[in-house]
Amino acid sequence: MTFGYHKLYIGGELVDSVSNKRQSVICPADDRSIAEIAWAGVEDAALALKAAQKGFQFWSKLSLAERTEWMTKLRTAVIENEHELRAAMVYEMGKTYAGAWEDIEGLINGLEWYPAAMKNMRDEQIPDYENTHTHKMVHQPAGVAVAYLAWNFPLLNVGFKLGPALASGCSIIIKPSAVSPLSAYLIGKILKEIDFPAGVINILCGPSSEVAHTLTTSKIPAVLTMIGSTQTGQKVIADSTTSIKKLGMELGGNAPFIVFEDADFEKALDLAIGLKFGNTGQICVAANRIFVHQSIYDKFLRAYIKRTSELKLGHGVESKADMGPMVSKKDRDRMFELIKDAISKGAKLEYGGNIPKGKEIGNWLEPTVLSGMTTDMDVFRKETFGPIASLMPFNTDDEVLTLANDTEYGLASYIFTNNHKRIERFSRDLEFGEIQINGVKYSIYLPHGGIKNSGIGHDCSHLALDDYLVKKRISIAL
Repeated sequence: MTFGYHKLYIGGELVDSVSNKRQSVICPADDRSIAEIAWAGVEDAALALKAAQKGFQFWSKLSLAERTEWMTKLRTAVIENEHELRAAMVYEMGKTYAGAWEDIEGLINGLEWYPAAMKNMRDEQIPDYENTHTHKMVHQPAGVAVAYLAWNFPLLNVGFKLGPALASGCSIIIKPSAVSPLSAYLIGKILKEIDFPAGVINILCGPSSEVAHTLTTSKIPAVLTMIGSTQTGQKVIADSTTSIKKLGMELGGNAPFIVFEDADFEKALDLAIGLKFGNTGQICVAANRIFVHQSIYDKFLRAYIKRTSELKLGHGVESKADMGPMVSKKDRDRMFELIKDAISKGAKLEYGGNIPKGKEIGNWLEPTVLSGMTTDMDVFRKETFGPIASLMPFNTDDEVLTLANDTEYGLASYIFTNNHKRIERFSRDLEFGEIQINGVKYSIYLPHGGIKNSGIGHDCSHLALDDYLVKKRISIAL
């Protein structure tokens, strides 16, 4: 399947890059080029900044009802183009067609939910102790926002940023990942087709050293927001200091998945499989380190290996596969390095770990299970971001709590137990921004954010609006 050539979307127009450079988009399943995109540079980034400035002057002055009307129009157009957008994600980064629905859902939910959330924003009245003044706190759109997006959920990530930015009254520049830019460029095409107000949304991709550096170091953006690795987040923070900007960052994760002896065994098993191998393990909230109580460890490991062996690999819009290829050979090679490191330090390769037979072309890797994980292994210390499940037994609550918190990251965590005192303790003492107990739920209205080196602020929920709003105190003498 091929998608042709797609242009930058800047200032309400579809344009070639100033340099006329193009970049091929490569399918990870078979190494074939599926599209070409206009490849932006410094000059294009500068044009996007100017366009976004103009767009902000227009958009910020619209009423919420007017902004909602445009957002609804875009939402409708996304739904009408659902198949093409889902197919683009399947072929640009390898996710399953069923999995691509999560991206569409995230985008359309964001465009619908945030205008409603803005309706609930209220000015805060502050009483005056001496009865000499009236005081109130009001919120206003911050200005131009720049969003850097990860490749693993190309359009869900767009929705997480586009929804709150537009609803709050900000204009936005979206830089999708160079690994999976096609679906975002298709959004640019849709925006042009519906004649969305010029400059309010701008979409471009190019080398980070040119495009991201220009955007980040500029004094025009009031907001820098991103979804990506902790290392990239640190780079953006360092480069942003040309001016004081609001920062919102969802960064790396190293989620513990803790199964106690009194857990619902089958539910924990199901979710340990889904959270590890969904999206080929390329999820920031994936079950990275699976801790299982010693009394049920052997049983759980046997069942986990069996379930892993039943996963179906495949690719394409007609495929019913459970798992696709990894996004790049670089990322797949990183998996081989993690497996090699773990085995050299005493882990046992229980299943997988190789390129599947008949899938030598592309970036394929078997779903992999390692037992005997220890704290000196890279699979314990680093964010795996791939289809490697690493399991480790534990004996006591104190032991597993220490193991779970022994990481620089603090995004998601999962525990399975029916002991209420244990739930209370682990809810308090786990050092993660999200603690999910006996189940998993993510939704546009639920806050999503990390602590420690996993981020600043929140995606989703009303809290995401804070990134795009500034507060002002207005005091009037009586």
